[in-house]
Amino acid sequence: MAVEPDSVISAARSWLGTPYHDQASLRGVGCDCLGLARGVWREVVGDEPFPIPPYSRDWGETGPREVLADGARAMMPEIAPAMAGPGALILFRMAPRAIAKHVGILTGPNQFIHSYERLGVVEEMLTPAWRRRIAFAFLFPQR
Repeated sequence: MAVEPDSVISAARSWLGTPYHDQASLRGVGCDCLGLARGVWREVVGDEPFPIPPYSRDWGETGPREVLADGARAMMPEIAPAMAGPGALILFRMAPRAIAKHVGILTGPNQFIHSYERLGVVEEMLTPAWRRRIAFAFLFPQR
């Protein structure tokens, strides 16, 4: 069973305006895209199941392993990206044939929330350019 989408969306929207800060996860203070997902998890699911180790800014450019997808898969139900609806966690490939290294949360059929360098946490349109980068989708599990 998954958390109600409205609960996930409400939690994610409470982070809007949070500045971007690499490796952080503090609403109103700073977060990166993974930190946003971690903060929403804490609000709608509970304590994080394991600590996130430090990571370099270029972690997604090295190695073939889908680190984010593997981590999400260990604790969240995976769904086909085409089936992802509001409240789903989506992972993006930022370059063709690269591993997925960016995280967002769908808030509607054509919009999502994410934390992006220089912008912080924003809600924006899921444009065709963003949509074609979606590689994986997951649901927040109930407590």
